[in-house]
Amino acid sequence: MRLLQLLARTFPNSESASTEIINLEAILSLPKGTEHFVADIHGEHEAFLHILRNASGNIKRKVHDLFDESLPEQEMRDLCTLIYYPEKRLEMIEEGTDEDLSGFYARTLLQLIQVCQSVSSKYTRSKVRKALPKQFAYIIEELLHENPDDEDKDAYVQRIVETIVQIGQARNFIVAICNVIHKLSIDQLHILGDIFDRGPGAHIIMDYLLTRDNFDLQWGNHDALWMGAAAGQDACIAIVLRLSLRFANLATLEEGYGINLLPLATFAMETYADDPCLQFLPNDQTTNSPNDQRRLRLIAQMHKAISVIQFKLEGQLINAHPEWNIDRRGTLENIDLSRGTYRFEGKDYPLLDTHFPTLDPDDPYRLTDEEQDLMKQLHHSFRISEKLQKHIRCLFSHGSMYLVSSSNLLFHASVPLNADGTLRQVDIDGKTYQGCELMQQIEFKMRTAFSSPLGGSRKGAVRDFFWYLWCGPDSPLFDKDRMATFERYFLAEPATHHEEKGAYYQLREEPEVCARILDHFGVEGESRHIINGHVPVHASQGENPIKADGMLMVIDGGFSKSYHRTTGIAGYTLVYHSRGFELIQHEPFTSTAEAVASGTDIKSSKQIVEMAGRRIRVRDTDKGRQIQQQITELRSLLHAYRHGIIKENTKK
Repeated sequence: MRLLQLLARTFPNSESASTEIINLEAILSLPKGTEHFVADIHGEHEAFLHILRNASGNIKRKVHDLFDESLPEQEMRDLCTLIYYPEKRLEMIEEGTDEDLSGFYARTLLQLIQVCQSVSSKYTRSKVRKALPKQFAYIIEELLHENPDDEDKDAYVQRIVETIVQIGQARNFIVAICNVIHKLSIDQLHILGDIFDRGPGAHIIMDYLLTRDNFDLQWGNHDALWMGAAAGQDACIAIVLRLSLRFANLATLEEGYGINLLPLATFAMETYADDPCLQFLPNDQTTNSPNDQRRLRLIAQMHKAISVIQFKLEGQLINAHPEWNIDRRGTLENIDLSRGTYRFEGKDYPLLDTHFPTLDPDDPYRLTDEEQDLMKQLHHSFRISEKLQKHIRCLFSHGSMYLVSSSNLLFHASVPLNADGTLRQVDIDGKTYQGCELMQQIEFKMRTAFSSPLGGSRKGAVRDFFWYLWCGPDSPLFDKDRMATFERYFLAEPATHHEEKGAYYQLREEPEVCARILDHFGVEGESRHIINGHVPVHASQGENPIKADGMLMVIDGGFSKSYHRTTGIAGYTLVYHSRGFELIQHEPFTSTAEAVASGTDIKSSKQIVEMAGRRIRVRDTDKGRQIQQQITELRSLLHAYRHGIIKENTKK
């Protein structure tokens, strides 16, 4: 009765309840919306945004379906580019000619309306209406639901378009319709972690996501690292800075979040003035320009300075948290400066770099006074960055450790397993958890660092957990025996760089193991899957992203440019539409400027993963089950009205 009484406030009489039942029943029969899955974007904002703008090639396909017989190839390509980048493309067209563009505007508006009709065909008018810009909603809706081929309405449609052009609103209408096409081409966006690091535009990606409603994300290890930095965990701050300097990516820190790097630059120039820092030159940076060489040298000095601080802070964390069993991460105490060697698993290896001016051999993990002052300044800079804190709030409001959606289990990296494929018990704060309970407890702990009123030391311990998620052996976001960062910088021997992956990565090819995980997480359905990223698929070496007889899909194809040589491609997008799953493999993207100027698009190839025997309707999805529950409740309300159990309000 309490539920029905609350429901009666929204549907105060039998007519309004009946209307909603009819509406919801009709929605259940629509084709399911298109879901896009993407993982491991790593700051490559231009490629990521382009793929969303072209809907993984779906918009190009619709343009060809509509105009293949009426437009030449170049005009279809130009139309696609206009849809992807309406403002920039129109600006280029308008600046490139002195001719009257009225005819171009009119033709383009009619073409865009056809494309918009195509992408909106599987949605209700109500949903389409919500996607329209308020200032033009009425006119665009009129155009969408009229057929210019209908002789009775042809003059009506033509007059609307002519008037739009005559009153100087064509440009605004074109941009508005293109944006509607973008919105309706992707019904739900799933991001399976690692928005941050390596590429220059993580902040741009986050700014874009703030403009969307229909997305969710599952946190990756790099996202957790930035969360820890935003919470004020100093080791996480040091690692964020190190990774940014390693890839010479200072745009996100300085331009995106206003992090003041001057104190670090000053400290590095003074402390490592005579140090060539050769092991710390940024990845893939070659230049002969004197100015660039000076800049790269400064970056290398800053890179080494923050790396040494990171190793010290990590040593302190290992000593402070013996319960984490990270017994192979202690590094600096294994250095013998007099011999220039490093002891690794009982054997001495020569160091590639022996210049450690801030290292005290008797207390290797103690920060110098200058290093402490530097970390205080950096800590303050991260904590007061308003945009960074806003973006982290977005990660929390739309994110989680895992998600079950449409019979798919989504998570970034792994579910910790034992060698026999059973779920691994992991200790957190003196209690053990496994599988979904482990994920839930980790998520609770992460949220506590930002939302809990805990006092200093207790909250500090919670913040430290973000570092454990980055590199802890039982962390679902890492799941390796160790992180060999120090060894990769300072030791030449490849054997010291090896990081042994957890059992999940050894067993994920086995269908029975994947089935057991899906059962544990309560994933049901005729066709169910695990979808994750984290470990790049080496497509150039023949590795298949589809594993365990189609039960597991790994969609980290290497968005980051630093992975292109390894993977041989530039990322995957998994598309789940009403007819089934398609995996889209993307080649490297040149640039937005090149795409606008020349009409270049990302070259993509499609792999059919799994096609449904019948078209999937809304009623077959999680959303459909929710709608069906709403219908059941409304039918109960209708019954209550008709039998006088609840009085109707006929005035509303």
